[in-house]
Amino acid sequence: MLLFIVTACLFNGACGKRRPPLPPIERVPQRTELLSGAQQGNQVILSWPAPQRNAADSSVQSIRRIDVFRLAESPNAPLPLTEEEFSRRSTLIGSVDFEGIKDAVDSLSYTDTLELAGEQTRLRYALRYANASGQRAAFSNFLLIEPAARIAQTPVLSAPQVSETAVTLNWQAPAANIDTSTPVNLLGYNVYRSDKAINSQGQTPINNALVSNTSYADKTFRFGEQYSYVVRSVSLGTGGAQVESLNSNAVTITPVDIFPPSAPTSISIAAAPNRLSLFFPANRERDVAGYYVYRTLDPNLPKERWTRITETLLTRTTFQDETVESGKKYYYYLIAVDTAGNASNSSETMGETVP
Repeated sequence: MLLFIVTACLFNGACGKRRPPLPPIERVPQRTELLSGAQQGNQVILSWPAPQRNAADSSVQSIRRIDVFRLAESPNAPLPLTEEEFSRRSTLIGSVDFEGIKDAVDSLSYTDTLELAGEQTRLRYALRYANASGQRAAFSNFLLIEPAARIAQTPVLSAPQVSETAVTLNWQAPAANIDTSTPVNLLGYNVYRSDKAINSQGQTPINNALVSNTSYADKTFRFGEQYSYVVRSVSLGTGGAQVESLNSNAVTITPVDIFPPSAPTSISIAAAPNRLSLFFPANRERDVAGYYVYRTLDPNLPKERWTRITETLLTRTTFQDETVESGKKYYYYLIAVDTAGNASNSSETMGETVP
């Protein structure tokens, strides 16, 4: 037995030796399984997660191009379809190049502009990643969309109007559908706001429910910030789905606070030896920063000549004046100042005699 083992080792020449490690098996990049999309106007906008890592050109796992395929089929065609059949019947409609892939952060997108005419059609989309050698991965999941032709045209947005409490948008309703048919297939509108350029993807309307008229008041804005607004018509699509139009024209605005607060009201004065105390309710405006108190012994003196006795804004709704003399009657008025520096009109004048 020992002789057999020794002989075997001599023939094999490998007993007790380690073989060099095999190189890792590389595969063509795996397919994405998260292709999604929706119709918007006469376009279908596809989106999917951007690859988190990418290999060098020399690797078969490199992703240097993403090809987009489309198959037009009857809405009654069987839903199951093999990759081989899809590959044979589909059309390459476009690609995302390497520049678009490497610059993507969270997601990638592709826009397919349609000619909406003729019979109802179901569109089947899929992606294929390709490496530097042109080798393609397997197809992505299939995305099926039945685009509707009777989708309302985009609205026309006017310049916004700014008030103290709202940025109000007004727009012109669409006159026809994108296929020029009438009546307009219109459920309402969605309003979008952004501090950057508004894209077709990843946006949430600022209205909680569809806007039924042609006006919307944005009450969640902040003065001093730049906003861009667009409006989209919403139509009833295939299968009862809501389909948005393309973006309206965008309007950009930086609201400026030029609106002074209201004058303080209901001022009362309590007298005590060598002291007069003022009391008043807070202004209703949220942006009031404080109050200035003015005083005089002569109520007929023009108010611009009264003495301001608060060096800085008073942030309370009470004030004690201890720089008074017994037996004299003092007169007061207040103004409110907001965070933008806008000052209110003067309040009513109140007077009291120091005991």
